[in-house]
Amino acid sequence: MYKILTLNNISVKGLERLPREHFEIASEIGHPDAILVRSYKMHDMEIPDTVKAIGRAGAGVNNIPVEAMSKRGVAVFNAPGANANAVKELVLAGLFLAARNICQGWSYARGLEGDDAAIHQQVEAGKKQFVGFELPGRTLGVVGLGAIGVQVANAARALGMNVVGFDPGITVSRAWELDRGVMQAHSVDDVVSRSDFITVHVPANEHTRNLINADRIRMMPEGGVILNFAREGIVDDAAVVHALEEGHLSAYVNDFPSSLTKDHPRCITLPHLGASTREAEENCAVMVADQVRDYLVNGNVRNSVNFPEMIMPRSDKGDRLTVVNANVPNMLGQISTALADAGLNIDDMYNKSRGDLAYTLVDVEGRIHESVVDAIRRIQGVLGVRVLGQD
Repeated sequence: MYKILTLNNISVKGLERLPREHFEIASEIGHPDAILVRSYKMHDMEIPDTVKAIGRAGAGVNNIPVEAMSKRGVAVFNAPGANANAVKELVLAGLFLAARNICQGWSYARGLEGDDAAIHQQVEAGKKQFVGFELPGRTLGVVGLGAIGVQVANAARALGMNVVGFDPGITVSRAWELDRGVMQAHSVDDVVSRSDFITVHVPANEHTRNLINADRIRMMPEGGVILNFAREGIVDDAAVVHALEEGHLSAYVNDFPSSLTKDHPRCITLPHLGASTREAEENCAVMVADQVRDYLVNGNVRNSVNFPEMIMPRSDKGDRLTVVNANVPNMLGQISTALADAGLNIDDMYNKSRGDLAYTLVDVEGRIHESVVDAIRRIQGVLGVRVLGQD
């Protein structure tokens, strides 16, 4: 029986992927094997030594101490792409809101006073100040072409926009998904200098903090619009507000309110609604529950932010051994020797590394006894060892 600790409300559809005959799930539980989390900040939390995996029902993992977990050999999973449609729809809404001055016009209409004749007169007199523009023919720059960025780029193309995209780490599968009309940029500077709109879809880290800054904003054409539905801090709010007040930018649409932006007349600031749909919450929960279950039961790794991707079909000849270790020489040799000394024949083996971590799956013929596990645990650099039986 595996024990799962939930730190937030996880969608029932996700929890249903963890059969009750094999998984005990609770918001308070001792000695958990895994943790499921959404937004709970885990950095100051005392994470039990029994934890083998943490699953984030979402894409970002800023609320999880990933580096510390890697040193302990704990796999951290996320759900990339599960909320992509929800975020894409909000980005598209942001494009329309900015282009047509919808929020400003709505605020004006709500403040009208008098009878219907007076209101009609005020509408005709005031609507000129909210004249906007249409999207076809305008250029959208997309920084980050993961699951969300690709969907945004393709949707913008369907609206008749020109699209320029940049992502130095784009995968082959994502590239195949892109509309063939999306133009390639060679740098962030290249994107911003060619775009009327900029939307960012990158993780928040030391490399992306203030990615859209004062220097890059000055490269944009006058009247440009910036959208941030990724993470707080990727766009320099102070630089954006300065550019709005100078008239260089016409609007800033973002999902992360601050004292600088929440009351600014040219800012449309939402309360982090990007993935706030029932469908996205369910998709994220289902994806991460499946991944955590497969890791605990079979040792397979899908969509981990710190472990290498590894999927190996189970053999029916015996137990499976999983080993997490520092990425150092001769580790495979020492593991194989420990198994051979115990008279265990290896039926299949898979090893991969990611940065300072390495991970090994070994299917053997027969049962792996605790003495073998103890011998492997004593190998210098080993962070975690598990035996997965046939049941």
